[in-house]
Amino acid sequence: MKILVTGGAGFIGSAVVRHIINNTQDSVVNVDKLTYAGNLESLVEIENSPRYVFEHADICDGEAMAHIFASHQPDAVMHLAAESHVDRSITGPAAFIETNIVGTYVLLEAARKYWAQMDETRKTAFRFHHISTDEVYGDLPHPDEIPAGEPLPLFTETTPYSPSSPYSSSKASSDHLVRAWRRTYGFPSLVTNCSNNYGPYHFPEKLIPLIILNALAGKPLPVYGNGEQIRDWLYVEDHARALYKVVREGVAGETYNIGGHNERKNIDVVTTICAILDEVIENKPAGISQFSQLITYVTDRPGHDLRYAIDASKIKNELGWVPEETFESGNRKTVNWYLTHQDWWQRVMDGSYAGERLGLAD
Repeated sequence: MKILVTGGAGFIGSAVVRHIINNTQDSVVNVDKLTYAGNLESLVEIENSPRYVFEHADICDGEAMAHIFASHQPDAVMHLAAESHVDRSITGPAAFIETNIVGTYVLLEAARKYWAQMDETRKTAFRFHHISTDEVYGDLPHPDEIPAGEPLPLFTETTPYSPSSPYSSSKASSDHLVRAWRRTYGFPSLVTNCSNNYGPYHFPEKLIPLIILNALAGKPLPVYGNGEQIRDWLYVEDHARALYKVVREGVAGETYNIGGHNERKNIDVVTTICAILDEVIENKPAGISQFSQLITYVTDRPGHDLRYAIDASKIKNELGWVPEETFESGNRKTVNWYLTHQDWWQRVMDGSYAGERLGLAD
C-alpha cells in the first residue's frame, strides 16, 4: 500500500511514519504544514528510504491536496494533522477551528473526489482513517465519586460526545464531518479515538516531557490544581501499531477506541517520573536531594476534565491489538530517550529546528 499520512512530522504522526517504514513494506507520503510542533528531525532515521516522500503542504489548501492525491495516487489516508494542545486552544481557538474543522473538510473533499474516480477494485479497498481523541467524550466521574462495589465507567465507541475545550470541540466537529461523509457519500472512512499519548519525540510543552526537562534544569514542576485529574496513558509506539492495524484491517464505517489501560492521576505521573530520575541522575540540581521537591501546584486549567478512561476491548477483540508497554516500562523508556537525545530537544527548546526545517536564517 501507499499511505498518505497528514501531520506525519508531528509527535504521533512521526511515530506512525517510522513504524510503517521500519516494520512494513508499505510506502508513505507525509503531508505536513510544519507548524511549531512539526519537526522533520523526528524522521531522520527513515528520511532516505525509497518508500518515503515528504510534501510540505497545508491541508486547508484544496488545490495542493488535489495535486498531492493526483500525483501520488495513495491507497489510504491516515489523517493526523491537527492542532492538539488544550492550553493553546483556550488562548487562541481560531487556529483549532481552521485546522481541525476546515482542514478536515478540505481534506475529505479532496479525498472523496479522488476516490470517486477510482476503478471499483481500488475504490473498494480505499480507506480514510481519521485519528481523533478521547477528549471528545468529555469527562468521567472520579473513582472517589463511584459507590463502593460499582464498576468504574469507561469511554466506549458509543459514548455520547460532550467536549469541554475549544480543542476537543474542534476534534468532535471533525469526527462528525468524517462520519457524515460516510453516510452521505458512502465514503469509506474509519475513526479512532485515543487516550493520552507519551513517548519519544514528544513536544516539550506536553506534561511528561515538560516534567522531565524542567526537572533536569532544576525548574518548578507545574501541576494543575490538586493533581487529582486522571488520564489513561498510551505509549506512542503502541498507538502507532494500533493505527496501522486499523487502516489495514479495520472495517469502513467503524470506530475503534485505543487506550493504554494505564489510568493515573496527574500527580502520580509526575512523582513516577521524579522517582525514575532519582534513580538514574546522581548529580541533582542545586538545592534538592529529590526531584519531587520541585513539584509546584498552579491554578487549574479552565474547564479541566476530571477523568478519561478508554474501554479498548473492541480493538482487542476484533483486530487483536493490545498495548505492549505498561505505564512503568513506557515511562522508563521515555525518560531514557530524553536523557540520550539531548540534541533533539535542545534544538526544539531553542527554536533552531524551526529555522533550518524551513530553510530560514537564525
